[in-house]
Amino acid sequence: MENDSLTRYSEITEKNRREIVLLRGAGCKWRRCAFCDYHLDFSSDEDSNFALNQEVLGQVTGKYGRLEVINSGSFVDLDRRTLGRILDISIEKKITEIHFECHWIHRGAVAALRKAFEAHGIQTKIKIGVETFDALYREQVLLKGIDETSPAKIAACFDEVCLLFGLDGQTEASMRCDIETGLAYFERVCINIMVENTTRIKPSPPVIDTFMKKLYPVYKDDGRVDILLNNTDFGVG
Repeated sequence: MENDSLTRYSEITEKNRREIVLLRGAGCKWRRCAFCDYHLDFSSDEDSNFALNQEVLGQVTGKYGRLEVINSGSFVDLDRRTLGRILDISIEKKITEIHFECHWIHRGAVAALRKAFEAHGIQTKIKIGVETFDALYREQVLLKGIDETSPAKIAACFDEVCLLFGLDGQTEASMRCDIETGLAYFERVCINIMVENTTRIKPSPPVIDTFMKKLYPVYKDDGRVDILLNNTDFGVG
């Protein structure tokens, strides 16, 4: 469904400083993750999406030389005109590094995206939401749709990883293992703490408390780790 009331442009001014835009696409093609309702931000009207996205992209200044593009799905869900405008804006504003999100099922599209941007000297960083490297939990509970258990093989097409904490069944040890695995195989790790939403998966206050007491102090100042205690901490949403 269309949602034009969201904040769609912001700046991340602490770790890995960059501008960030929340664009709108045709909708996540997987749309089965048990914990996620971000996919509700979509429209099947390509012209409407492009008009909105063009307005949002018009706010990009290039002040940090880095831009992160998210769209409640994967970059493949964006229309061709929007992708072209992202490239044009990146060239115009002298963006040297651009970040996109991508689900595992679209990994085959990553190489072409990299080629398109790198032809203009723009380095691409592709982020995947793995949520946890416990494959059994990931697929049976979270329904993530990643048919690969090896962190190394998952990382082959991706540069950055999202993890999801604050869920029943997680422990200090399991969360620490996920973070360390992410740091071992990916350039950056983004930790999201589960918040109440419209899905059946609910936050676990005891697990969140464990994270805040035991792990947050360890990783909060790590330059390779972003921690979102709320899903709008990057300023968009």
